Amino acid sequence: MRTGDDAVAALRAALAEARAAVVFTGAGISTEAGIPDYRSPGGIWDRYRPVDFADFLASDEMRREFWRRKFATQGAIDDAIPGPGHRAVAALMRRGLVSWVITQNVDGLHQRAGVPEARVIEIHGNTTYAVCLECGRRHELAPIRAAFEARGALPVCVDCGGLVKTATISFGQAMPVDEMRRAEEAAKACDLFLAIGSSLRVYPAAELPAIAKRAGARLVIVNREATELDPAADLVLRCEIGPTLGAAVGLD
Repeated sequence: MRTGDDAVAALRAALAEARAAVVFTGAGISTEAGIPDYRSPGGIWDRYRPVDFADFLASDEMRREFWRRKFATQGAIDDAIPGPGHRAVAALMRRGLVSWVITQNVDGLHQRAGVPEARVIEIHGNTTYAVCLECGRRHELAPIRAAFEARGALPVCVDCGGLVKTATISFGQAMPVDEMRRAEEAAKACDLFLAIGSSLRVYPAAELPAIAKRAGARLVIVNREATELDPAADLVLRCEIGPTLGAAVGLD
């Protein structure tokens, strides 16, 4: 385990040796950017329990509760700006050192930091817009919120009339097949798998570092707390994410 200046030097060396790195991010990189954690005690889910997907489908009442909770917590997403960790990952992408960013986060901060949309694999979806559950059409949140707050209107798809929901993966909803396939392919093809700010306890996402390791990649874990995969990692950095990544990448 490395900390302090030793951690920065070790991470910088690992990045210098990589030719096809993959970055995998969890909540830790976004809590440093001001977004509250969802799962931890005192997090968003302690105050606003998520609506199960089956309940969302079952009734207008639960769909209305889903959107009420969504808009009650939306301010944290709207107000957040990419932190130094996000900016460091974007810099690595621009330099050609990182081929893919796989994220458990739903806040879109990697894209806002400059990572191309096509290079971000969002395995838990994205909460900054909505989609039709029938045809997949994208719907922006602003008009949905205006109609909901003005008259309690529930959104339906303008194309097919299907139910509209945030583009996140809810409890009870199947993981996105295409995104998981792409994430596994990226993990198998990389030579460095950099897991940042994830507890590595939420499956199947947490299986990705092990997939990369079995395929021959070096595994580096950067997290403030211990993870179950620390013993399997080639390098473990127990430190603050943004300052460590920023220093390793050379951000001002």
